[in-house]
Amino acid sequence: MNNLLESVNRYMILFLSENLSENLSFHDIGHTYNVVDAAREIGTQSNLSEESMTVLLVAAWFHDCGYANLYIGHEEESKKIAKNFLENFGCEKDFVDTVLNCIDSTKYPPKPSSLIEKVLCDADLYHLALPNYPKYEKAIRQEFEIYLGLAYTDQEWLVKNYNFLKDHEYYTDYGKKILTKFKEVNVQLMNCSEQI
Repeated sequence: MNNLLESVNRYMILFLSENLSENLSFHDIGHTYNVVDAAREIGTQSNLSEESMTVLLVAAWFHDCGYANLYIGHEEESKKIAKNFLENFGCEKDFVDTVLNCIDSTKYPPKPSSLIEKVLCDADLYHLALPNYPKYEKAIRQEFEIYLGLAYTDQEWLVKNYNFLKDHEYYTDYGKKILTKFKEVNVQLMNCSEQI
């Protein structure tokens, strides 16, 4: 399975480097690297088996590659790209289906059912708990404006962002016990910096 992970890693770095638009300020190759790293961290803390960890990391590499083709509906594109690659690699149907379910679970709002899906969803929103969170929210605001035509005043964005963080919940024990504490710091900072 290490051979598969290496192949996926190499393929996705090349694919994302060549196919993602420069206008994707949030969903860029850096986001994929971050999600893969976060998935590894949360998966380890969640005591995933080696096989589950492989599914998780493969899904993390592929989860947003569909942005190369579509903004809205990118998950379906990501699943097509992943399915094609994994079938050509000779992966078994059960393995492929589990990877595709993981990718599917990251659709907003997320609906993870298995532990692997919960880990991936937490990894996808790991940045909510980072000290440099403002960098990420600026990037996603820029994408929303470019791709969705959603332009917010600073005050509107602040309220939307604040509510998103306040209402968001992590799914894994690690997310609930550790990441939530750090995310709460960002919520407090946002609350202190401006009038919400």
